[in-house]
Amino acid sequence: MSTLSDRLEAARREAQGRHAGDPDPSDLARPAAPRATEDVVPAAGPAATVAPGPMAQRTAVVAAPDNRAAQRRVLASQETDRIEELKASVHAELLRELGPHLYDAEMDQSELDQRVRTVLAEVLGAQDRPLSNSDRVRVTQEISDDILGYGPIDPYLRDSEVSEVMVNGYNDVWLEKNGRLQKAEAHFADEAHLRRTIDKIVSRIGRRVDESSPMVDARLPDGSRVNAIVPPLAIDGSALTIRKFATDPLTVDDLIAFGSLSPQTADFLSACVRGRLNIIVSGGTGAGKTTTLNVLSSFIPSDERIVTIEDAAELQLHQDHVVRLESRPANIEGKGAVTIRDLVKNSLRMRPDRIVVGEVRDASALDMLQAMNTGHDGSICTLHSNGPRDTLARMETMVLMAGMDLPIRAIREQVASAVDLIVHQSRFKDGSRRITHITEVERMEGDVITLQDVFVFDNSPGFDENGKVLGRLRGTGLRPKFIEKLAYANVAVDPAVFRMDLQ
Repeated sequence: MSTLSDRLEAARREAQGRHAGDPDPSDLARPAAPRATEDVVPAAGPAATVAPGPMAQRTAVVAAPDNRAAQRRVLASQETDRIEELKASVHAELLRELGPHLYDAEMDQSELDQRVRTVLAEVLGAQDRPLSNSDRVRVTQEISDDILGYGPIDPYLRDSEVSEVMVNGYNDVWLEKNGRLQKAEAHFADEAHLRRTIDKIVSRIGRRVDESSPMVDARLPDGSRVNAIVPPLAIDGSALTIRKFATDPLTVDDLIAFGSLSPQTADFLSACVRGRLNIIVSGGTGAGKTTTLNVLSSFIPSDERIVTIEDAAELQLHQDHVVRLESRPANIEGKGAVTIRDLVKNSLRMRPDRIVVGEVRDASALDMLQAMNTGHDGSICTLHSNGPRDTLARMETMVLMAGMDLPIRAIREQVASAVDLIVHQSRFKDGSRRITHITEVERMEGDVITLQDVFVFDNSPGFDENGKVLGRLRGTGLRPKFIEKLAYANVAVDPAVFRMDLQ
């Protein structure tokens, strides 16, 4: 048994042999002091562990979704670029395969359609780049629209709810739906792509658009009106505006259903057309003048010869005896232009019963008045104006554009003698188009032409909670003086139509 001195000596030797850096066993039982830069989390129990601070947690949570979103955007951009590159190569290959067949005027459209789709399927099948079914359908549709139709705007031209397509540049496309403007989810690849589409539209009717002739009016095969303007006049790139016409034209019943006119006013206008009154349809841009002109023309008896004169043929008459004339711009040498005025003069030699002019906007107003005053009763035309009184003022101004040194009184006497009725139309804020005035042109009183409103739009009910117009066309209670002229043409009008309280 060792003595106390032996045990003390053994303890000293053990203490001397310990390394200076070794921790003291007793220190392991004591918790370490926290550092100033670390977050202290109180222990909830014996098994508690030290958690990272809240700032570190927030940074980690926010950074991960941002990285994933950025990665998705990069992948989507790469996929879009790949599809666009594939479309360009397939498009070029398709043009090489088909060559001049695309512009063969003798080839039937359905046959060309089938040929393009067959070659397109072959070209896509020969591509060494894998495509999903959805991408294949998308590429096929977009290239078909480009080759056979009008590129990215083709789906909107097929959409019956779209009434107007407006391209303000290759990457800025707008639509009009239900009288409201909205931006379209479509764009052209570049300016050259948009110009190819414009050239395709205008070349089909023998017109052109380039730097020397940067504006053009044209039409699509279905009668839709087209206007294009290109640089240098269009500063931000080519602009294309297409006002669509329904494949099934609106009828008088449609206008009644839309509230543009009432059944009584429809019967009255029908009597005026059958009674061979000379009528001017006036209104602002997009007010629906051409649609109303179409409806009024539908009242013309089928046994009469009708000559229509337009800048771009868009009237859709269903009578049997219709001759359609269209003006022509000058050629590249500045020659060969045929104006509306030339066509109005020529129509007088064509034995017309009725002359229908799509729009009077220049000196052709003088020839139109001459036609109305030389036995061609029952003529109808449209012009832009803000109201019935302004319609007469514009007519006078356009007559003066003919260069004839006519006194104003002589012009007004011609207008008062020629024009019987003004049908004025307006477009309201809710997008609806309504006939607001049906006005009789009476006679001269001094130097002023007197007008008498037969029907006027009553807007006193105001608007509903959705901003829709509640007013309607009402009679003024006054009977027009041309009732006798209608009776002479064996057309009767019920006097009750003009009652103010008639619903």
